[in-house]
Amino acid sequence: MAVETINETTRGVYIIAPTPFTPTGDIDFDSTDSLIDFYLECGVTGITILGVLGEAFKLAPTEAKAFLTHVMKRVDGRKPIVVGASNPGTDNLVRFAREAMDLGAAGLMIAPQPFLKTDDQVFGYWSEVLTRLGPDVPVCYQDYPQTSNTVSSVAVLHRLIDAFPNFVMLKHEEGSGLSKITKMRERSDKGEGRRVSILVGNGGLYLPQELRRGADGAMTGFAYPEMLVGVVEKFHAGDVEGAEDLFDLYLPILRHEQQLGFGLAVRKEVLKRRGIIACSDTRHPGPKLTARDHQELGELMARLQRKLHG
Repeated sequence: MAVETINETTRGVYIIAPTPFTPTGDIDFDSTDSLIDFYLECGVTGITILGVLGEAFKLAPTEAKAFLTHVMKRVDGRKPIVVGASNPGTDNLVRFAREAMDLGAAGLMIAPQPFLKTDDQVFGYWSEVLTRLGPDVPVCYQDYPQTSNTVSSVAVLHRLIDAFPNFVMLKHEEGSGLSKITKMRERSDKGEGRRVSILVGNGGLYLPQELRRGADGAMTGFAYPEMLVGVVEKFHAGDVEGAEDLFDLYLPILRHEQQLGFGLAVRKEVLKRRGIIACSDTRHPGPKLTARDHQELGELMARLQRKLHG
């Protein structure tokens, strides 16, 4: 089966998958299967694995390869899989990226090296990475300065888009960054530069407004992916107000899940309570829910259920 790769026109919802673990800290492949099946049942466009919230940086290289191979086999070409390949060492990044593409990945999600200070430094880093990957390897640029501490200006993004055809997608999750979407779309709409796909992160916290600004969808995680799918589908079908209304129902628990440095524990616990994964543990060092946190989450989930079914 031919692999559908990401490109400049990709749109929809690429759900960011967490990595399930057993209580002893091993990768839980049974829960991985049920998680993948759940995402497919929710109607996602694609799945992104081994990102920051997939705890990729806590996996040994052999574990990352085993998880990648397992997910590819489970999906079996039914949906495109984007693979997080960020690595502090470019040699390791390129090596793993080639393994992922050989296994059938639809593209790579890569964040810039941390603490780059100038546009020239950002351009120099990406010039090396994109050149070494080659023109046939599609790349999603993860713009998440809240964790990378590297700010990617609109100007440097335009330089990279003009210079490297394998830069096909921006994962936009810079805080308070709606104007960045507008500036990028204005340029390509005027024919002054190549258009790339823009999928947004941050759990979809600003999704309706980002779609109005010209985003093509979301590449993010949320324990209720059916909301992300529904909002994007309604928006693209022209039901903009319906998309907003659906989003509003989930906003309290979405906001709660987007606590920086803590939200992954919330997301995994919701997935556990929904019967999708068996264990909600994150690997150490990682957040853990207290008894009060559990009570609070239960209250939020119950409120959501009342709103959906009451």
